[in-house]
Amino acid sequence: MWSFIQAAGWPVWPLIFTSIAALGIIFERAWATRRERIYDETLLNDVLSSAQRSRSATELGVLAEGSLLGLVLASGFACRQRDRAHLREAFEVAGHKAAAALEKNLSLLSMIATVAPLMGLLGTVVGMIEVFGSQSSLGADPQALAHGISVALYNTAFGLVIAIPAAVAHRFFRIRADEYLQQLEDAARALLDRIVVHAAPRPPAGQAAGASRAATPAGSSSPVAPAAPGARSPSAYPGAGAGQGMNPGAQHPNDRPGYPR
Repeated sequence: MWSFIQAAGWPVWPLIFTSIAALGIIFERAWATRRERIYDETLLNDVLSSAQRSRSATELGVLAEGSLLGLVLASGFACRQRDRAHLREAFEVAGHKAAAALEKNLSLLSMIATVAPLMGLLGTVVGMIEVFGSQSSLGADPQALAHGISVALYNTAFGLVIAIPAAVAHRFFRIRADEYLQQLEDAARALLDRIVVHAAPRPPAGQAAGASRAATPAGSSSPVAPAAPGARSPSAYPGAGAGQGMNPGAQHPNDRPGYPR
C-alpha cells in the first residue's frame, strides 16, 4: 500500500481522503435507511386500527422517535382536533423532515462521484508535467520518466475507482429514498381518511330550533304562521265541510243578503 502511494505521488492524498469520506457515507446510509428504521407495516396497521383513540404527548413522542413512519403518523395525531387543511399541512411538514432524513449526505456523495475523476485527472496532468520536466539536452532520465508515468496512471485509475462506486451508491440510495417517501405519503393519506376531522362548531340550540321550525312544511304538527288580518278560516263556519272550506268561491249560508248577524 505504501509503495502504491509513493508511486502515485502527492496527488493521491486528496483521493484517499475522498475515498474515506465516500465509504463513510455509504455505510452510514446503508445503516440509516434500514427498512425497520423507516417503514414498519405492522406499526401502520396497528395505528390505523386504533386511529380513533386519542394519544398522550408521551405516546406521540415514542411513536415519532421509533421510525420515520412513526414521525409522520405522530404529526397527524398531534393535529387530529383540527380541520383537514391543518392536518394536510402537518403531514407535509413531517414529509419534508422525512425527506431530509432520507436524503442526508446524498448531495455530498454525488459531489464525490463528480469530483473524484477530476482529481484523478489532476494527478494525470501532474505526472505528465514530471515526464516532460525530466527531459534535458542530455536525454531523458528513465527513472524520472517512469515516475511521471506512474503518477499519471495511478491517479487516473484511483479517481475512477472512487467515482464509479460513489455514483452507483448515490443512485441506489436516491431510488430507495423515493420509494420510502411514496410509502410514507400513502400511509399519511390512509391515516388522514381515518382520523375524525372536526368541522366548524355547531350553531346554538336556539338557532337550530328556529331553523328547524322555519323548515317545517305546512300541515305538520309544528305551529303555522298566523293568518292575515280579515281572513276567514274554514273552521269559523259551523258545519262547513272540508270542501267548502277549501273552495274560495263557495258562499256560506250566513253570508246571504238579509241574514241576521
